[in-house]
Amino acid sequence: MNAEVRIIGVDHVPEARPGDDLADLIAQGIERSGLTLADGDIVVVTQKLVSKAEGRLVDLREIEPSALAREWGERYGKDPRQVEVVLREARRIVRMANGLIIAETRHGFVCANAAVDASNVSAPDQVTLLPVDPDASAERIRRGLAERAGVEIAVIITDSFGRPWRKGIVNVAVGVAGMEPLVDYRGQFDDQGYELRATVIAVADEIASAAELVMGKLARRPVAIVRGYAYQPGDGGARALVMEPERDLFR
Repeated sequence: MNAEVRIIGVDHVPEARPGDDLADLIAQGIERSGLTLADGDIVVVTQKLVSKAEGRLVDLREIEPSALAREWGERYGKDPRQVEVVLREARRIVRMANGLIIAETRHGFVCANAAVDASNVSAPDQVTLLPVDPDASAERIRRGLAERAGVEIAVIITDSFGRPWRKGIVNVAVGVAGMEPLVDYRGQFDDQGYELRATVIAVADEIASAAELVMGKLARRPVAIVRGYAYQPGDGGARALVMEPERDLFR
């Protein structure tokens, strides 16, 4: 395991618009920042940049709220149109209470508002949705950057999720390409000879959270390069991070 890992923020990434080539936009930012990609780098990209380029935008002026969305909006001071989008995006409502909607997305992610987000969008009546297939999005970015730079890299797409029983939000991986998102230590032994029986580390989530330290929420820096972590190449994808229903103790 490496003793040092670097996290490098990438500035000057152009604003994404529907139909843009994300690999090209990110490559422009890397070049303008005076950086180059190296073999083994992990490029971390915010979901918002990906969703904008893929046209995952909803114009709230075109949304007719349902009775439930209107009632919820009036009770808690929420825009009923945005509430309606959340309800439509949810595969399952986990909990609705105190103005919060915790929902399971079609991808299997459990998060606030089914990941529907009104922040960092250019129009006041727009919200963004998650990419349809974040793993496929990550692979397209990975392939495009690798071809341009002639290097082997991994890509992680991130979004901010809350965590049960803990305050605050952290960045997690919603799309992964080029690396295994989990490291399984089961069957290995620690220094005292104890066999690890349940330890599986979500390294893609750890990398996503670490990268947020330089990307920030208000810095307009949607890309970072993580360098020095010896990841395991693979095709696991972020779907591998989703707990199977039969193993979910809180379902």
